[in-house]
Amino acid sequence: MRNAALITFLALLTACTSVQDSVARRAARSVVNPVVAQYMPSGQATAATDCIINNANAGELSALSRDIGTRAGTSTVQTVMGIIARPATTQCLVSQGLPTTPAGSGY
Repeated sequence: MRNAALITFLALLTACTSVQDSVARRAARSVVNPVVAQYMPSGQATAATDCIINNANAGELSALSRDIGTRAGTSTVQTVMGIIARPATTQCLVSQGLPTTPAGSGY
């Protein structure tokens, strides 16, 4: 009985964590896409946003999602550019046929 309760608790905890991650990713995506869209066409921005979100860590996703509903500031743009500079993100961008440094970014 005790083991069943523990297994149920762990399953629920995992489900909650998964939902939180999904919500953070969606929120961060809504912040990142307009930033990237300043530097590339819409279709490319969407694909680049996917690469950025998939290579952001939990802390970055949380920080990015805090900017939801506001215009992205300097720290948000720096966070996005820092994620873009990572080898895994660069590889993702290249595999999608996207530029690895957004035009006009000054980065």
